[in-house]
Amino acid sequence: MTAHDPQSQHDPSASRPAARLEPPMTNHVARFFGGQPLAVVVRLILLSILVGVVLHAVGLDPWNIIDSLRRFALSIWNMGFDALRWLWRYFLLGAVLVIPIWLIVRLARAPSERG
Repeated sequence: MTAHDPQSQHDPSASRPAARLEPPMTNHVARFFGGQPLAVVVRLILLSILVGVVLHAVGLDPWNIIDSLRRFALSIWNMGFDALRWLWRYFLLGAVLVIPIWLIVRLARAPSERG
C-alpha cells in the first residue's frame, strides 16, 4: 500500500490508532475509583490531610468527635451572642452621637421645607 493506493484512503483502520487493550478488571477498578487508583488514593490522602488541618483549627478531635462537635456548637452559639453584645455596644455608642445630630438637622431644616 502506497500513498497513491486507493484502498489505503478508504480503510478506516489505517487512520485509527491501535486501541490499548486493558484487562477487564483494571477497567472496572478505574471506573469505580473515577480514575487511576494510585492517583485517586494520593488525592484522597492530600484532601484528608487538608480537611484534618481545617478541622483541627476549628477544634475538632478525631478521637472524641461527639464531644468535639458539642464543644464546637457551644462555641458557635456563644460567639453569636458575643457578637450581638459587641454589635449592641457599638450601636449604642454611635447612636449617642448620630441620633441627636440627625434630630438637630431635621429640626433645623423643618421650617425651610414647609415654606
